[in-house]
Amino acid sequence: MTSRDFQGRLSRRARRAGAPLPDRLGERLEIYFRLLSTWNTKINLTGLDLSDPSPETIDRLLIEPLIAAMHVSASTRRVMDVGSGGGSPAIPLALAIPGIDLLLVESKIRKSVFLREAIRALELEAGVVTARFEELLARPDLHEAHDLLTIRAVRVEPRVLMSLQAFVRPGGHIMLFRGTDGGETLGGTLPQLELRNTYPLTESTRSQLVVLEKHATGH
Repeated sequence: MTSRDFQGRLSRRARRAGAPLPDRLGERLEIYFRLLSTWNTKINLTGLDLSDPSPETIDRLLIEPLIAAMHVSASTRRVMDVGSGGGSPAIPLALAIPGIDLLLVESKIRKSVFLREAIRALELEAGVVTARFEELLARPDLHEAHDLLTIRAVRVEPRVLMSLQAFVRPGGHIMLFRGTDGGETLGGTLPQLELRNTYPLTESTRSQLVVLEKHATGH
């Protein structure tokens, strides 16, 4: 697939989703995608077919994060992504929001190596921690240190969210990339967190973005 072909597919999906795609952003997303595709032949970073990416593959890896970026607060500076895997949604999100400081949390060593290479190639302000997020609860420097925490998961249990909110400052947000079921049930069940909004992502993936806000001190 030539660069022209890739950019054409990416542009069409971005237009369909109503997501901004400046030329420079499209170029950097292609760098990330091709790096992911190359590494995916060596280690399992994603089960999606990257050799001839379908609209659903482009939507999942690249367009969903671009849509999410439109809902990130302008004051957001520090972002933590948990279970980063092949780097989506966190890396495309960071590319769409210049200036954020990104921390990628990934428990698998080989995936962490890829993430560090992607950060280097894209010249992102980012770091990688090879650990399970539960281990990081023992690090006081990470407590309430982030404006936003992102995680892609089919289902996130309330007890997991209660642990993850420790990394988010009061007034900060957690963004869940997930399927179309269950997001609305999270509200009202978590004392520290409030369901702020649920946004549709892409039709092809039938996905949604669930945004939770951490109560400010004294709420």
